[in-house]
Amino acid sequence: MTRLRSGFTLIEILIVVMVIAILSAIAIPKFQQAKGRARAAALKSDLRNLATAQEDYLATNLSYANNIALLGFNGSEGVTVTIVQAVPGGWSATTTHPLSLPLICAIYHGTAAPLAPATQEGRITCA
Repeated sequence: MTRLRSGFTLIEILIVVMVIAILSAIAIPKFQQAKGRARAAALKSDLRNLATAQEDYLATNLSYANNIALLGFNGSEGVTVTIVQAVPGGWSATTTHPLSLPLICAIYHGTAAPLAPATQEGRITCA
């Protein structure tokens, strides 16, 4: 007498669950790393865009802006851009993202005081 078999055995189901768990254990950390690199790129990009906006403002007003609102600058979503110093001969700024803390990027230009972690004028540095 033959019996029709329908469905899966417990062992087959456990094997499928284990394979899915292993694949998830590999994929999730890689995804988190990719998100972190994307946030770091957004921080640097916003500082580059701010530098361009500051130079445009300087050409029009003969001084650097000490406020983001004066520039009409809109940063990336979630990124906080702060102009720390704006003096007649230069400016400095930082960017942060709440989900990438403690990552902070900084730049300074001209006679503005160097701002950690930036150590070279005009060069964006993150730490």
